[in-house]
Amino acid sequence: MGKHVVVGSGQVGTHVASRLLAQGHEVVVVTRSGGGPDGAVKVAADISDRARLTEAAKGADVLYNCVNPKYHRWLTDWPPMAESFLAAAETSGAVYVMLGNLYPYGPVTGPMTEDLPLASANPKFRVRARMWRDALAAHEAGRIRATEVRGSDFFGPGASDQSYLGDRFLVPLMAGKTIQLLYPPDMPHSWTYLPDVADALIVAGGDERAWGRPWHVPTGDPLSFRQMGERMAALLGRPAPKFAQLPWPLVRMAGLFSPMIGELRHVRYQFTAPFVLDSSAFQSTFGDAPTPIEVALKATLDA
Repeated sequence: MGKHVVVGSGQVGTHVASRLLAQGHEVVVVTRSGGGPDGAVKVAADISDRARLTEAAKGADVLYNCVNPKYHRWLTDWPPMAESFLAAAETSGAVYVMLGNLYPYGPVTGPMTEDLPLASANPKFRVRARMWRDALAAHEAGRIRATEVRGSDFFGPGASDQSYLGDRFLVPLMAGKTIQLLYPPDMPHSWTYLPDVADALIVAGGDERAWGRPWHVPTGDPLSFRQMGERMAALLGRPAPKFAQLPWPLVRMAGLFSPMIGELRHVRYQFTAPFVLDSSAFQSTFGDAPTPIEVALKATLDA
């Protein structure tokens, strides 16, 4: 068994730490608050403090970056934290596994594959692209071993309150009320199941075939909001849910008072055209498949 350092204890970090603990590994969870699942060694630290993170990663086999600052703070929060991760990975010799996302690709036509250019012009998304490029450069220079694992919008047990298929979707669904959406209800969209994200991160950290390139988390066929809602309702034995889309000018107005809502204008393109993730490379290389959608939805509802 090895030592695994999981930085971040949110919707992904908690799943990663819990799975590693169940496998019998020594797990250190690093967060600003010092939280984490039972059984893990919990360390309170400012992630941008290189010395503190390097000390926590000492002797680690794998270092997982599962941190996710609020969107409106990416420009200020990510650069110092990214530098700390690189320093900790280089000093400790741990494999550096980054939890990435699809934003750096920007709007694309057709399914997204890992060889697409990181072409987004959005400054916040360029920060994420730069993080991967810096890690890859360090990997290619022989200073670290690194990989990045990217998923689409998350759903499943433990999803945050920002999840599009979280409480804002599930509470009205289960109450038989109309589900209010920010985006069109019938656009195909890839959804990535949280336990599959954790599994992919762990596989990437332990298999040298994963190092030196990005990967997409095994993700099922794209389904619209309506299709996801209808499948959930069927599992509950209830009629198909009703949907209402909020007028976009109203959403823009709300964004004047809420930084998080204000950021939605930057990701709207992901929901006004088909947004499809191709994860065939990971599946064919490592033999992992996405959790069947009915199983994933049942676990989501049960949670």
